[in-house]
Amino acid sequence: MRLKGKTAIVTGGGSGFGAGIARKFAAEGAQVYVVDINLDGAQEVATEIGGTAIACDVSSGKSVSMLAQTVLSKGPLDILVNNAGITHLPNQLEDVTEEDFDRVYNVNMKSVFLTAQAFVPHFKEQGSGIILNVASTAGVSPRPRLNWYNASKGWMITATKTMAVELASNGIRVNAINPVAGDTPLLKSFMGEDTPEIRAKFLSTIPIGRFSTAEDMGNAACFLCSDEASMVTGVAMEVDGGRCI
Repeated sequence: MRLKGKTAIVTGGGSGFGAGIARKFAAEGAQVYVVDINLDGAQEVATEIGGTAIACDVSSGKSVSMLAQTVLSKGPLDILVNNAGITHLPNQLEDVTEEDFDRVYNVNMKSVFLTAQAFVPHFKEQGSGIILNVASTAGVSPRPRLNWYNASKGWMITATKTMAVELASNGIRVNAINPVAGDTPLLKSFMGEDTPEIRAKFLSTIPIGRFSTAEDMGNAACFLCSDEASMVTGVAMEVDGGRCI
């Protein structure tokens, strides 16, 4: 029960890595707000873990502000997990459309800015708080044709470090995890198409020989958001089976 008595938000918690993090947090005693643009998915996970589902478009300042009002009206928040993310289909960098670029920018990057605006003042006021950003190995070791997605995750890693150094004196820790591709709803988008051959090609770049799982992300996230990691801030932990070596 490493998170007993804690309250956490997990964005993108209705599926994939976010659902895995939400499940682990609840198992370790946290009260979890499962936040997703897909309310049905969020509700399914929330019902399973005894949490609360909230619909939110993390790329919208108005929507994030409403999320903060809803959550903070019910009590203090201890942990914010910025997990919601999106990618564009594999393409040459000059052929990615402006619309796709804007979508990646808004969901992967602007959302971190918006949630910081919404929740950092609360964390400062209470003198404590933990922010965990779900970045990617793509921000460390970019894959060809996932160009602007790679860049967005590199931005997230730098944002994590700058947030950590600025907020440390306020009692706020900020870390990131860098998963390798996992068998989640985004996998097909990363690969372009889901075939045994393309899966084998992806897996050949991971020394441990398997994709990341939601449980892997939940375990890493739980450690970084627990008191066991009280001296850890500003790190981007690779949970990648050796992909970035």
